[in-house]
Amino acid sequence: MKKQTSNVAFVTDNTAASTVLVRTEGSLGRLTLNRPKAINALDLDMIRQLTAALDRWRDDTDIDIVLIDGAGERGLCAGGDVRGLYEQIAGGRYEGVSDFFREEYALNLMIAQYPKTVVAFADGITMGGGIGLAGHAAIRVVTERSRLAMPETRIGFTPDVGGTYLLSRAPGRIGEYLGLTGATMTGEDAVYAGFADYYVPSTHLDELREALGKRADPTSPSELVLLFDDTPERSPLADERGWIDEVFSADTIGEVMQRLSARPEPAASATAATLAELSPTGIAVTLDAVREAREGELRDALIGEYRRVLWFGTHHPDLMEGIRAQLVDKDRSPKWRPATLAELEPDAGAAARAYAPEVPLFG
Repeated sequence: MKKQTSNVAFVTDNTAASTVLVRTEGSLGRLTLNRPKAINALDLDMIRQLTAALDRWRDDTDIDIVLIDGAGERGLCAGGDVRGLYEQIAGGRYEGVSDFFREEYALNLMIAQYPKTVVAFADGITMGGGIGLAGHAAIRVVTERSRLAMPETRIGFTPDVGGTYLLSRAPGRIGEYLGLTGATMTGEDAVYAGFADYYVPSTHLDELREALGKRADPTSPSELVLLFDDTPERSPLADERGWIDEVFSADTIGEVMQRLSARPEPAASATAATLAELSPTGIAVTLDAVREAREGELRDALIGEYRRVLWFGTHHPDLMEGIRAQLVDKDRSPKWRPATLAELEPDAGAAARAYAPEVPLFG
C-alpha cells in the first residue's frame, strides 16, 4: 500500500510574509503564490522557491501530482514584477535582469517537462508570468472568473515565458491577434485558444483540490478533473475568427493595419485603434516572434524570447518608456521611438531577432 504523507507535511517559511506556500496534502504537492495584494506578481525569490520545491518533489515517491494556485480572490498571478524590472534597468543592474529571465524561463521549461503531473488553477487574473506557470502545466484549469492575457505590448515589450509558443499554436491567426493587442481572454476563450484544457466552475475548485490530494489509484488526474469539468459557452474569440485570420495573416505589421482599415467589423476598428496606441517596435517584434515560435519547440521559443527581452532591456527605450507611462508616472502617454509604423525599418524585428545575449539562456 502506498505510504501517505501527513495532511500538511511542510510549509516553506510559514509566516504571514511568505510569498510561496509549499506544502503537501495527501499525494498532492501544493504550491500557492502568496502575494494577494499584488495579485501574486512574481519576483525572483518566488521563482527560486517554486524551483526548489519542484526539485525536491521530482523524486519524492509520496508526491504524485503538483498543484499550482494563487492566494486571494483576484487571480493566480498578474505577471512578473515589472516595477522591479524598471528599477534594475534604471540602475544599470543588467546582470540582475538577465538572472531573472534565465531563472524564470528555466522554471517554465521545468513545468512543461516535469515527470509528474502538474495541475494549474488559472482562476481569476492570469497574465504574463502567470501564463508562464499555468500555460505549460499538464492540466490547465480555468473558471468563469478567469482572465488570461499576454499584455506585454501594452508596455512597449513583447510576450515571453513561453507565451510565443502558446500563441503560435492557437487556432488560425488568433495567436498573432492576442500577442499584438494584449487582449484579455475569458475562460471560454482560453480553452478555445489552447491556453487551457478544462473549464471548472470556481465553486468546485476546493472539491477538485481535495480530490487531487485524496484520489484513489488508479484514477488519473485528468479523470478527476473531468468529474468537475463543465462545458463552456462558445468563445467570443471563435466568433471573431473570420476577420482575425484574414487580417493577421498579413506579412508585416503595416499590412495588418491596412487590412484592419478595410474591415467593416466594429471589433476590427477597435483593434486598429488599440494597435495605433502601442509601441510600433513592440508589435513588430511580437509579430516576428510568434511566427518564429511556430517553427520549433518550447525550448526554442524561450531562447528566442530571451534574445528579444534582453534586447529591449539593454538596447531599446520603449520598454522603459512603457513602464514609466503605465506604472511609474502613470500619465498613460508613452513617447515611443519611433513613434509611428511608417518610421520602422522594413524588417523591424531583425535587431531583436539577431541579438546575442552575453550569457546564454541555457548553458
